[in-house]
Amino acid sequence: MIVADLSPGDLQARLRTGLYLRTGPFVSCITSSEPLLAEGIALHYAEHAVETEFADFHVRIARPRNLRRWYRPQVRFYFDDAPSFHPLPADQAFPMLEWGLNWCVTNQAHRYLIIHAAVLQRQGKSLILPAPPGSGKSTLCAGLAHSGWRLLSDELALIDPDTGRVVPVPRPVSLKNRSIEILKAFAPQAVFNPTVSDTIKGDVAHMRAPPDALLRAEESAAPGWIVMPHFEAGAAPQLVEITRARGMMALIENAFNFDLHGRRGFDTLGDFVDQCRCYRYSYGSLADAIDGCNRLADAA
Repeated sequence: MIVADLSPGDLQARLRTGLYLRTGPFVSCITSSEPLLAEGIALHYAEHAVETEFADFHVRIARPRNLRRWYRPQVRFYFDDAPSFHPLPADQAFPMLEWGLNWCVTNQAHRYLIIHAAVLQRQGKSLILPAPPGSGKSTLCAGLAHSGWRLLSDELALIDPDTGRVVPVPRPVSLKNRSIEILKAFAPQAVFNPTVSDTIKGDVAHMRAPPDALLRAEESAAPGWIVMPHFEAGAAPQLVEITRARGMMALIENAFNFDLHGRRGFDTLGDFVDQCRCYRYSYGSLADAIDGCNRLADAA
């Protein structure tokens, strides 16, 4: 069964008792009575499997038991029934779920080496985009996902130490501010939820993962390219190859749990980077950015 098989009423009923939702290698038991959350899940997770019993994460989005339950209502994110974030306005329930699920993976899924990076795949190889917020990572990721690249993740690169390959976690791509309209114009076939304003990240909208990403959600990807993107409006594109040592440092600087893996983590990352070519890429438009990444894949 997938989410699309559930009627709106059935979906809301499952959410009240716990919806077991599969995203890549993880199952999350999500509990909530928030209508906007149900709408977001129906839109963005329509093709995701609904499981029945076991869950890696038990999370709940609920209103606090005070006046903010009714007056300027707020919601909180609970992990194993413990509040994990500050409350947010109730209309931010779906973004809160997305941010919360990322938090669950980075804090609990330590069987993987976890890097803060977007990941896509083409020609059988992974493109890792490690970058801090504001670099244009998600915008480039969303554009590539609608330009012949398979989306593995917008936020988290999961490297399996047993195989040295990247494990997909295809979920909605989070876009902010000007990037929302840029992507709507670039990929009119893409599916977005209504923009949520005045979040801690500004205006936020989520783009549904393309169908191919979900159909191939169990296919891991081999090492390929590490590209550090940097958007600067109007800048001429510059794709500069760098040493593998610098590429490895970029992954370490953006890793969530590198220290927990010790020597094995170092060896895993070293072996991974040895099979990659590494670049620094500055550009002034989405079209330029996609063209440069396509040239890398075509050259391979």
